[in-house]
Amino acid sequence: MPISMENLPSLFVKWEEVRQLYPWYKEMTGEYASFNWEEVPLLTQERLLPYYESDESAVPQDWNVYRTSGTSGGKRKAIYYDANDENGYIQYKKEMFAELLKGYQVSRALSDMGTGHAEATAVQIFEELGLACESVPFGLPAAAHLVRIAEYRPDVLYTMPSLLDGMLRVAPPDFDWGVQCVILVGEPAPPAWRQRVAERLGITEQDVMDTLGSIEIGTIAYYDRSIGRYVVMDGIIAEGVEPAEAGLSDIELPAGEQLLVLTSLVRRRFPALRFVTYDVVRDLKVEERNGKLITTFEAIVKRVGPELKHGEKISIYDIENAIFKHVRQAVVKVLVNGNRLQVNITTADDLDEEARTAVRDELHSTIPAIGAMIRGGLLEQMDVWFHSDSTDTASPEGTGKKPIKQKKLFVQQSSEGRDRG
Repeated sequence: MPISMENLPSLFVKWEEVRQLYPWYKEMTGEYASFNWEEVPLLTQERLLPYYESDESAVPQDWNVYRTSGTSGGKRKAIYYDANDENGYIQYKKEMFAELLKGYQVSRALSDMGTGHAEATAVQIFEELGLACESVPFGLPAAAHLVRIAEYRPDVLYTMPSLLDGMLRVAPPDFDWGVQCVILVGEPAPPAWRQRVAERLGITEQDVMDTLGSIEIGTIAYYDRSIGRYVVMDGIIAEGVEPAEAGLSDIELPAGEQLLVLTSLVRRRFPALRFVTYDVVRDLKVEERNGKLITTFEAIVKRVGPELKHGEKISIYDIENAIFKHVRQAVVKVLVNGNRLQVNITTADDLDEEARTAVRDELHSTIPAIGAMIRGGLLEQMDVWFHSDSTDTASPEGTGKKPIKQKKLFVQQSSEGRDRG
């Protein structure tokens, strides 16, 4: 997707800023007689090594340090924010939350976010918007999270899809959630899954609002209910590139899907200039709305990267979206073992054979990548297994012996895998 000409002056300023702040970047790019956006290199994982390997002890003490999950390559990378970055992060979140909460009469928010940047700033952001806010400790068992919701009675629940899944697994059918809306962040939230969550919580699908961000960039986009697409935040320049352009020549994506590349005009203590996220974005485009050009996309559907094998290029987003069209509540786990793909669906729904066949047909027909892998020999077949959740509920999920957040994708092969759930 080409860059709009009106962005070029801001991008030139960003280019000069990154070259000034990061000597290794200036050395990598050399001296240019003139600025040419097409010649600005994509910041791949390999090119970012000087940043990730920088001496943390040399970082000013008043900077905040956040760490990646460590599921990529097994090492948790340090990401830095100075005071200006923190202020920018908080301001972006405030603007986004204010937009999402338009039309709601809300006074209390509950942050159930686990750990990380979003959790560390949630209470401040909601309080600055005029809401009372409390945070639930991540280490509590799922049942304790429900107790906190029942006691605090929040209007807004701010959480991650996997954490909400954990609460739904142990919540009684008649549990009174009492929330007006849910704001999600951190993981894919397919439309069919959002619809099922809304049914359980007694709200509408439009009240289950998804947002996207990354530890490197900050807030990226939010789902706009009025157009049914994600809208990229002002100050973020989003591009879509082919995998080969980012050094992944062995990866082919379906038509309409590209790697998401981001530039932040406000982020300073990360070289946010054509940063390759390795997220796969679907239908990224620039469109005009109310006389203003905005960048929108359909969804982030999966993640790829230099350390990922074919099994981990499976889209959990598409698999869950297919399943939840037919199943009201389920725990979905995907196992890739060599060339075999197994989808395990644990549900309390009483599914007859017709419903199970509908799920299998939906998975095969709506996820072309899986069919292509089977036809190409990358996968032998896809097995779909249904399990009663009696075994899941019989286990002490709510007592703390099982984590509230559970993996969804398991890859058994010689190389290290990556968990996206």
